[in-house]
Amino acid sequence: MRRRVLYLAILGLAALGARAEEPFGIVVLKDVMVPMRDGVRLATDVHLPARGGVAAPGRFPAILERTPYNKDESDSWARVFVPRGYVFVAQDVRGRYRSEGRWRPLRDDGPDGFDAAQWIGAQPWSDGGLGTVGGSYAGGTQHALAIAGPPQLKAMMPLDAMSDCGRYGVRHNGAFELRFFNWIFNLGFSPPRVRQPGVDPGAADAVGKLRDHVREYLAGLPLRPGTTPLKFAPDYEGWLIEAMRHGDNDAFWTDMGSSVVDHVAEYKDVPVYLVGGWYDSWAAQTANLNYAELVKAKKSAPRLIMGPWTHGGQKRSFAGEAEFGRDAALDFDAFQLRWFDRWMKGADNGVDREPPVRIFVMGGGDGHRTPEGRLFVGGRWRGEKEWPLSRARPTPYYLHAGGGLSTDPPLSAPPTHYLFDPRHPVPTVGGNLSSSTGLMEAGALDQRCRKDVWLCEDERPLSARNDVLVFQTSVLERDMEVTGRLIVKLWASSSAVDTDFTAKLVDVYPPSADFPAGFDLNVGDSIVRARYRDSLASAALMKPGQVYAFTIELYPTSLVFEKGHRIRFDVSSSNFPRFDVNPNTGEPLNDNRRSVVADNAVYHDPDHPSHVLLAVVPAEER
Repeated sequence: MRRRVLYLAILGLAALGARAEEPFGIVVLKDVMVPMRDGVRLATDVHLPARGGVAAPGRFPAILERTPYNKDESDSWARVFVPRGYVFVAQDVRGRYRSEGRWRPLRDDGPDGFDAAQWIGAQPWSDGGLGTVGGSYAGGTQHALAIAGPPQLKAMMPLDAMSDCGRYGVRHNGAFELRFFNWIFNLGFSPPRVRQPGVDPGAADAVGKLRDHVREYLAGLPLRPGTTPLKFAPDYEGWLIEAMRHGDNDAFWTDMGSSVVDHVAEYKDVPVYLVGGWYDSWAAQTANLNYAELVKAKKSAPRLIMGPWTHGGQKRSFAGEAEFGRDAALDFDAFQLRWFDRWMKGADNGVDREPPVRIFVMGGGDGHRTPEGRLFVGGRWRGEKEWPLSRARPTPYYLHAGGGLSTDPPLSAPPTHYLFDPRHPVPTVGGNLSSSTGLMEAGALDQRCRKDVWLCEDERPLSARNDVLVFQTSVLERDMEVTGRLIVKLWASSSAVDTDFTAKLVDVYPPSADFPAGFDLNVGDSIVRARYRDSLASAALMKPGQVYAFTIELYPTSLVFEKGHRIRFDVSSSNFPRFDVNPNTGEPLNDNRRSVVADNAVYHDPDHPSHVLLAVVPAEER
């Protein structure tokens, strides 16, 4: 192993709320090869508290991050925790960077995490307690570890955590989130300084160039084995093709490793703080699934914080083209330290007496253009005792013929038809995205095409497309807060045996001096693949022309629709490249050779009262 010594300036610690005593320095043990139960060794860095350049005596609580993104990039965690008297341990997951074995996304991270926890607890510097940190995939490894249930585990903070991948995130109500196509194409080749197990080193250049041609391969889907340079990374190609063809939410997904909802009984009952954002790609799992299930099942009641953030954006005050004010940015280092100090060191810092749910209520700003060119949405933090809020009243807003949206039930009217051509999908403009660099911009964006958005052929608003159905309210006479789950009940039919239906909630800002055309702010969206309308566990094709009921749950939100705005609800059948495009043929997933134009229809009459259910918080109870 290699050793190196790092020191953290005392002045830097002041911003983290450091204790009065002198902070520790850091000694790092590099590339400790930790054996797993099957003999595979995982590369591990151990960051130890130090005095005078040598490891300090004594036993300390440990903080662990397990990552596929190179443990060498985890020094920032060490600089937060080690000076405060923690050992920080960073580990490359199986088959990634310097670790041995073959990588199978999340599938081995429960057992491997358990073995890593056992190894940490047996070290002479360990006091026997273990906490976990990390975001995205490294948040998923935390969930996998909790399901494995090692005795050393005392507290967790999964950040924007990958979980429940067969429901949302990878598969999404039957559709496939193409950011994972981009993710695998990027992970299939890592910098040549470290050989990747499962990648042919002789073809490294060919695999690496895939990252420059992702758009071309997406435009030419489906992806078939052996047809791209990804064949030189067979582990990665195999996972991607199986994930794209495997629509049923069965054991392939539920036993992937981090499916909290499917393994809540095994999930260890320890304090866990779930961190998410309204524009994060894992927001639905964080709030609606994982928090809701864990709070019912565990005595160590979980905590939840939801900010106005995109993936990993907790230290930023903006998301895409929307600015929420400086209070939206979280002092995340101090936030984490308080949590782990309470549960790992017994500090009486009040964390356990704070409201269990903390949400950022977006809205209330004056809509001016900031110096950075963003729309000032504004907002504020609020503590809550629960999620979703029991005081929020589920209020149906019905779709009406002619494009109206109101709380009045619909009158008799024929359905609204539109043609969905898979060769000309609706472009993705913002949303709950991650791992999408080079393809899409995440977050809150004006729902208009522009030259820098892939597939936009002009600069029209998306609402001007014939394949986007727009339903909107009249101008609001008073502010209206919507906080909670957003559930759509849609009655629809198609000329095809399979198709998709998309739904999007939009806050329509009126024209202003700074935004003469107004601003169409996306709030939440989702999709459903028609063959999975009744069950995510198994598919059933449609009968052309028959009317079916579809339930589409958007990502959750907390937003004040302000007086003078309109609430808009868009329905279409594609959102590309966020989701793969349905060819409408009913062929096996990721194995179609044809596509057909579908005549899709949305119904809005007394027998088919299509609506979006908004969780409206009464003005007097905000």
